[in-house]
Amino acid sequence: MAVDSSSGVNLNDVIANSGVKSGSQNKSSTNAATGGQALGKDAFLQLLVTQMQHQNPLDPQDNSEFVAQLAQFSSLEGITSLNQSVSAITSAMASSQALQASSLVGRSVIVQNDKAVVDTSSSFNAQFVVPQNTSEAKITITDKDGNTVKTIELGEQKAGYGDFIWDGTNDKGEKVDPGTYTFTATTTVDGKAVQMNTLLPAKVTSVSFNSTGEMVLNLAGVGKVSLSDVQTIGI
Repeated sequence: MAVDSSSGVNLNDVIANSGVKSGSQNKSSTNAATGGQALGKDAFLQLLVTQMQHQNPLDPQDNSEFVAQLAQFSSLEGITSLNQSVSAITSAMASSQALQASSLVGRSVIVQNDKAVVDTSSSFNAQFVVPQNTSEAKITITDKDGNTVKTIELGEQKAGYGDFIWDGTNDKGEKVDPGTYTFTATTTVDGKAVQMNTLLPAKVTSVSFNSTGEMVLNLAGVGKVSLSDVQTIGI
């Protein structure tokens, strides 16, 4: 039985007949697109099977070409599986973040800030960062109007973290009203006043996520801070 050798086609012929652009318009047939969609694994396999069915029996496709095409299909399958795994991990992380976020509401965290909402009926405990050993340090507390409420002398401090406690009274020993207060830690270095960072507690009122998916805490009297800016999470 005579065989028409003109019936032999290759993958590029099948792509051309299917309307997928190739040649100079694309770097490779496997990266071609049809109808504005990427050539996926199903389309790739269909084209490969079609090529096998229509190859010229007098001049069959070279085995090495088939092996290369199968290798491309295997790589495509692996990439697809990897994408699915990454999507599943991303979804799991989002769920974990949401669960973590819900557990933070109502808890106290320590952040680098100079303002805090203080319930003056109990002692207020906080810290400050000492850049180097110093012979003196003090904390100046001011109210929302900028008036100095109290100055706490702390004396000699070693490099690291220093602690201070405010009992909620002013310089006259009188209890002040609860509210938002500013805490300024200063020391003297080479005869010049140097301001030090303060680490103050704040209560988490709500949690949200920014455009990049990072968790953002809304703190009473402070505003929004990233979870990465939190020094300590308390009760």
